[in-house]
Parts: sequence; structure tokens; C-alpha cells
Amino acid sequence: MDGERVRAWEARCVEEQPPACVLSCPLRVDARSMMEKMAQGAFAEALAIYARVVPFPAILSRICDRPCETSCRRGEAGGAVQIRALEQACVTGYYGTLRRTPQKSRKPRRIAVIGAGLAGLTAAFDLAMKGNAVEVFEAAAEPLPRLRQEHGATLPPSVVVTELDMLARIGVALHCDTRITGGDSPLGLSRLIDTHDAVVLATGAAAAGWAGLGDLPGLDLAPDGAPAIDPLTHATSHPKLFSGGTHAAGTSAIVSMRDGRRAAVSIDRLLQGASLTANRTDGSSGPSCLYTNVAAHAPVAPVVPSDPGQGYDTTEAIREAARCFPCRCQECVRACAFLAHYKTYPKRTVREIYNNDCIVMGTRKSNRMVNSCTLCGLCATVCPNDLPVGEVCLEARQSMVEKGRMPASHHEFALRDMAYSRSGLVAFHRHQPGHDSSAAVFFPGCQLVASAPEHVARVYRHLAGTLPGGVGLMIECCGAPAHWAGRRDLHAEVLAGLRTHWEALGRPRIITACSTCLGMFQDFAPEMAPEPVWTVLARIGWPADAAQAPGRHLAIHDPCTARSAAGMQQAVRDLAAGLGVVLQELGGADHTTCCGYGGLVSFANPEVANKIVDQRAGASEADYLVYCAMCRDNFARRGKRAVHLLDLAFPPADGTDPAGRPDPGFSRRRDNRARFRTTMLRDVWGETMSDPVPDLPLTIADDVRADMERRLILVEDVAETIAHAERGGRKLRDPASGRLVATHRIGNVTIWVEYAVAPAGIVVHRAYSHRMVVEAKP
Repeated sequence: MDGERVRAWEARCVEEQPPACVLSCPLRVDARSMMEKMAQGAFAEALAIYARVVPFPAILSRICDRPCETSCRRGEAGGAVQIRALEQACVTGYYGTLRRTPQKSRKPRRIAVIGAGLAGLTAAFDLAMKGNAVEVFEAAAEPLPRLRQEHGATLPPSVVVTELDMLARIGVALHCDTRITGGDSPLGLSRLIDTHDAVVLATGAAAAGWAGLGDLPGLDLAPDGAPAIDPLTHATSHPKLFSGGTHAAGTSAIVSMRDGRRAAVSIDRLLQGASLTANRTDGSSGPSCLYTNVAAHAPVAPVVPSDPGQGYDTTEAIREAARCFPCRCQECVRACAFLAHYKTYPKRTVREIYNNDCIVMGTRKSNRMVNSCTLCGLCATVCPNDLPVGEVCLEARQSMVEKGRMPASHHEFALRDMAYSRSGLVAFHRHQPGHDSSAAVFFPGCQLVASAPEHVARVYRHLAGTLPGGVGLMIECCGAPAHWAGRRDLHAEVLAGLRTHWEALGRPRIITACSTCLGMFQDFAPEMAPEPVWTVLARIGWPADAAQAPGRHLAIHDPCTARSAAGMQQAVRDLAAGLGVVLQELGGADHTTCCGYGGLVSFANPEVANKIVDQRAGASEADYLVYCAMCRDNFARRGKRAVHLLDLAFPPADGTDPAGRPDPGFSRRRDNRARFRTTMLRDVWGETMSDPVPDLPLTIADDVRADMERRLILVEDVAETIAHAERGGRKLRDPASGRLVATHRIGNVTIWVEYAVAPAGIVVHRAYSHRMVVEAKP
């Protein structure tokens, strides 16, 4: 896989982008994660998230100016989440659960902080937690003098005492009533710089705190006498002096904390000999690019606390936190059972697939995941940036095949079935009887022939009797399984064969009943001018003997390969209405989901395939109307009543409801293809044919047959295995039951059959297999 393309794909996923509330917070408090924990009642865990970036949670939760709430997307649907009040609820009840343990340092550095405001104390906290010895000098009688003055009404003294006690516990030494002066006195700024590894000047806008700056050689000063600082690093022109504040009046509490932290980060880098600027930004940014579908959430007003003076109690806090969406994109994850199954999102998926592809030696643990995508394209449809996970998976499959890393078991059965569909037992192409050229050719697709061959015959006769210029018939596979399996060589071979047959018929336009075939021709053989049979039928009408279903209510499921074929979608709806059907939409054809067959997922990962079809089947309790044979059979396999559009026009002669028609299964599907060829060539073209599927003297109970289906074992495989054993005598006998066990290798599959010979024939009791290639060491 191409690394540049992989990085481009990753860049299109916005899931890892911060939400608006985080992006607008100067300290980058992860409010989204906090709300999720609080909604679950995990207040201590929520507080731990808060305190991870907030040095003084008890203070800030009471006085923060709440920039996060201004940008909260819930504000567009009922009102912003009351984040500060929820932070306070955490602190009030769970502050005692916090544990602050500084790092142990072999060689503690001495740091001096001038000024015990929020900026200075934040710098002191961060540097002490790094294992440094920190002293704070404050000219006032007690720390946080401006804070006490401005927020005395909302900030009880006990809260300040609690936070200051925490500072003392982590080793910060506070010296109040201590003014730093100029000159070289013991409390002079020059002496402080000489005796410490770094100094933080955090006196804010008070000019009185800038004494002695003019005595420092090489220090650049602003016109007002304040030190000139770098806005990113808060460094001054003196190598050991940093500023912990903006020196601007009116600075908010959370901005003061941010400034102190920037200075602390720079000092920590200085002490480690690292660059002060590498990989740092000033934190300013525009709106969050994280997509959030606000319209999907009903407006809900903020919870009003029963006692506004005390704030939220536990129950109220949980209710308010639950109002958070939370802001995440995950549009594709909600729509795709594959991504939901692996609990992932596109950016992580792309990276995992790329890493899996790049492994030279070792276990490729993501092989099955790569083959579990239906390649339906819904992810790109719902993604705000059109990221196609299916395209990534397909490219990975192609790479795996070319490197010889594709597990044979994942697609072996499907490719074997495709080979059968192309073989002389099934495939054929003919001009319409009485014609030596074809203006059009009906290409029903191998799956409709396998599921309902009688419908293919009825449609062909109608097309041949209605369209001018002769309508040929081509029975073969379009090559989709080879394409989905990443087998570019095999897919090219299939296309070459199709072109040869098409040219032999005179290059007619293709009329196909399968939306997958239509897409394959449109993408890889557009010169064949493919058209869906449904738009043709919409023009020429149903046959005169087509049945009616007046007033029948059905929910219409569009196949995923028809998602962008608006003309075909409308034609199907018009044809259904012409039969009297009343349709219910399932969210719109442009967002239809896969039935689980696409991408060969049902062969590589049946668990995911079942989740995909079950998710779609659960979209409505109504019976479904479909126009893809595999969609109908997959729904039937999982117990969902579904009727093919042709089932309505050509219902069973015995009057049974076609919505209850069972899935024919793999073995019967193969038999149907072979018998269709024999029947059509004999009855339409008058060719002498014998039945290619003779009745086998096998008795297989329904539960055994169902197990064989699950294991992808064909009846003919069982018959061949038994015949091989009976001819060669290579079989085992269980003396207890008298049953025989036979084994036979067919391609990459080793079949095991447990059976008994009875007077009426052979009774199959069990069949199982393994699909692998055992390589001997050289």
C-alpha cells in the first residue's frame, strides 16, 4: 500500500480532533470525557480527568469564566451543558479522592517563583510535580491576594486553604510578606537568579513586582518597564528568567493558569537541554473541525439544581452530564456494523490495515478484519470528508494477494463458486432463436439464476418477445468475487472472457438484473453500455400475465450497489406500484446498507456478515421488497421475510407466499444454475441436453444440511468424498456406532464425512472440513 495515500486517508478522518469545548479551553480540559464519566455516576474518575490538567480544581471550578460552555454544541439544541457547575459537583463530593505524588528526581533543580497568584502557583505546582525544589515569594501577607479580593463572594477561604495545603504536601515552599527587590541583596532579583536554576516572574500587571529588572544585563524591557516575553514560551531575553503571566489587567483565572503552565513547560525543557519551541503551538485555533450531527439530537434544556446555592446534587449532576451528546463524529461507525464490531473508526482502521500490510515477519493479526468489510461505500456516503474505508480494504486485499499473504480460507469457497458459474456446466451465450445477431443481451447474473431460475426464464422470454433486433442471453459471472477478493489477475481474466463472448454476440448492449453486475460493467467495461433490466421493464411494462399484489405493504430495501443509481431505484418503485404494492422507505436509497454478501464477508467472517444483515433486517418489522437475489436470500437465511420484485410478478403456482421462500443454500444454488443451462438450451434453443445433476442416493437430515451450509460444504463435495472412499476403500469404521468416516481433499479443502450405508442408500450423519495449505519445510 502507498504510504502517501494512507496518510491522505488518515487526514480525512476527524474523529480524533478535539471537540469545541476542549479546543476553547486554555488548559484543554477534556470536558467530553468528564461528562461521559459523570453520566455513568463515576464522579471520582471524572474528577481525576479534570485534575489531570487543572492544578487547583477546587478554585477553578468556582471561578472559571467558562469558555467551554460558550462553544458547547449542545447550546444549539436546548442550551449548553453546565460544565463548570458539574466540575464543582465533582470537586465538592470527591476532592478527597485526589492523590498528587511528585516525580522522584535524582538531581532536583531549584526554581524560584516571584508572585503567588494563579500563574505563579500553577508554575510552582507543575515544576514541583516534576521533582524540582520550588520556592514561591509573595509580597502580600498571604497567597492569591487578587483572587481573594475579586472572588471573595464565591470562593470560601476554606477552599483556598485546601489547595494551599496540597501545594505544601508536594513540597512547594511559600514565603509571604517577602518582596523581591533590585540589587544584589539576599532578596534581590540578581541574587535569586544566581542561586536558582530558573526564575519565574509572575507578578502580573503590578509594576511594583518588576523591581531589579533594569539591573539584569541583556534583559529586554517593554516601554512600561515589564520584561519583553516570547508569547509561545514565556521566555525573556535572559536565559534563566521566565514570565508566568501576560502582565495584562483583567486576565481570567484559567488564562493565568495557562500562562504559568507555559512558563513551567519552558523551564522543564531548559533543564533537560531540549528546545523551548519544538512541537509547540500558542494554543490559539479556530473552530473545531470535529463533525457533530447536532440535528440528530432533540433539544433538551439544562437541569436546574433544586438548591442553586449548593449546586447540583448527585442525581442532578448525572442528568445534566447526560445532556452531553457527546461530540463525536462516528457517522460511519453508527451506520456500519463492520466498524462497530471492531470498535474502531476510520483513522485507526486505516493505520491498522497499513501496519498489517507492512509486516515483513510475524503474525498479520488484521487479515480477517481487512476481509470483513463489504466494500459497499456507505462509510464514504455518510462521512463528512468522504473517507472510503472500503477502498482502503480493497487495496489492502490486492496487496495481500500480490505478496502471497491472503489466507486461502477467506475466499477459496467464493472463488470456487465463481469458477463453477463460469464453467461449461453453467455458462453459455446464445443469440435469440431465429436471429444471427443481438441488439441487446440479457445478463441476469449468476446469483439470480441460482436463486430463482424460473424468473430468469420468464424475463428473458418477455424481453425477447418485446425488444426489437434480437435479445441474446449470456449466463456467466461478472467477476465481482475476484474483484472483491483482491485478485486483479483473475478479475482481468474474467473481464477478458466476457468481452470475448460479448464481441461474439456482435457487441450488443448489456441488460442486467443484478446491480452488482451493473456496477462492474460500468466501472470496468463501460463500452458494453450496461442498463438495468428494471429501467427496461419500466419502459416496456410487465408481461401481460404478470400477477398483481394490490394493497400489499412492503418496506423496500435497495441493494448497496444501487445506492447511486437513482434511475434504477425509481424504476423499481414504479414497477412495484404497477403491481399494486404500497411501499415504505427504509431511510432512503442513498443511505441503504449492505445485506452482508458484498465483499465476500460472509465467507471470511460470518459473524460480521450476520451482524450486517441483522442490522438491516431490524430496520422495520414489515416484509421487505428487494430486487437483488443475494439480498433476498440473505434476509431469508436470517429469518427475515423478504420478497423479490420478480416473486411478486411471477408468484409460485401453488399460491404460497413468496416472502416465506427459504434460502436455497449453496448446493441447491449450484444445482439451479446447472439445470437452468440444460433447461434453456433444450427448451428454447432445441439442443439435446442431459440432466447435469443426477439424483444422488444421499439422505441428509435438515440439521446436518444446515450445518453443512454453515461450514460451506456442498452436497456434491460430500458425495465425492464418499465415492472416493467407497472406490478406494480408504475409510475408518467406528466400532461403537458402525458408522464410517471418509476424507478427501478437494482443492485447498479437506472434507470429512461421517456416514452409514443403508438399504435405501447412504445416510450422512455429519460433515466437516478445514481450509488450509500445509507447507512442508524445505
